[in-house]
Amino acid sequence: MNRRHFLLHAGQAGLITSLGLKSGLVMGKQTVSDSLLADVEKLIPQLMTEFKIPGLSAAIIREGQLLWSKAFGVKNNVSKESVDTETVFEAASVSKTVFAYAVMKLCEKGTLALDEPLTQYLPTPFLEGDPRLNLITPRLVLSHQSGFQNWRTPEEPLKINFTPGTDFLYSGEGYHYLQSAVTQLTGKVNPNECGSYEAGLKVCATDIGEFMIKNVLIPHQMTSSGYVWNDLLGKNEAMPHNSNGEPQQKSRFTAIDMARYASAGGLTTTARDFSKFIIGLFTPKENDPYRLNKKSLEEMFRLQVKLREDQKIDGASSWALGWAVQERETGNIILHSGGQSGFRSLVMVDIKRKSGFVMLTNGDSGGYLLYNQALGNVLNRLFAV
Repeated sequence: MNRRHFLLHAGQAGLITSLGLKSGLVMGKQTVSDSLLADVEKLIPQLMTEFKIPGLSAAIIREGQLLWSKAFGVKNNVSKESVDTETVFEAASVSKTVFAYAVMKLCEKGTLALDEPLTQYLPTPFLEGDPRLNLITPRLVLSHQSGFQNWRTPEEPLKINFTPGTDFLYSGEGYHYLQSAVTQLTGKVNPNECGSYEAGLKVCATDIGEFMIKNVLIPHQMTSSGYVWNDLLGKNEAMPHNSNGEPQQKSRFTAIDMARYASAGGLTTTARDFSKFIIGLFTPKENDPYRLNKKSLEEMFRLQVKLREDQKIDGASSWALGWAVQERETGNIILHSGGQSGFRSLVMVDIKRKSGFVMLTNGDSGGYLLYNQALGNVLNRLFAV
């Protein structure tokens, strides 16, 4: 489940700049050019063939509405069964945006405090022997300022690499820590169903997947998405493929796996389903049991930490709560990419103009398409119509 850095080196001048090179994601009242959509639909299969990407699902949102959604290629290069708009893909690290939403709602309700130490919510320390643990808050985790590395290994045990809040370090471990606190406050742990993960870490099953479905997926009508593998997800799932387009074995995520990875990379979804979540970011709800109000959404999108040149991911200059941010004169773009074995994904959103896109692929070479300059240029023209 480690976040792959492959995407960072796959032509970042492409789609990561497609939400407006100079003018931003400008959406007028004109009808989007059919010829530009036709160009998108022509170019994607060409790039998929060039980079040996078996399948892709995409959705484009304009002015708060789903404008276009289409699927390409196959779920499995052996069976050749076609991808459709209901085919589910692993979202990988894009999952962090959905978990961040859930955390912000818990803070809005007063279940969590955004700036209180997570140590006060857990019965045992997440890490022994470092008093700086008491400085780590939900805000610092969601903005990757906890100081934890991405994932522990036998060679690099879990540690706090700097005083929390003073620097940026992308961290799946931080999300796992925050997820543990959420489970302590809202869910349950099954001590009789456990497994061993990185560096021998023991993790026991929880109901975090059920919590996320109830509190985020269902309220956003994401009816084709989920966490723990089941027959409903399995009947139309895309299989992972390596960079040569060869099918790989697909994990069937269990409740134990989700206890470790749900927040950082456990979401299984469709492009169309995820577009519903994006649209929900444009429509705050006051006094709603599940949807965020305006104040919470604004806080989630507010810049938390500036990134040095060597820290930049996907062209982002800053990080908010759960989202990377490209700062632009015409308005900030929030985005997140994802990469784990056999799957690559990218989401970009212009909150001000209520527009954006999501693309999901089932190939290790997906980054070459997601960050392709030619496709980015076509999308830029499409968004500028």
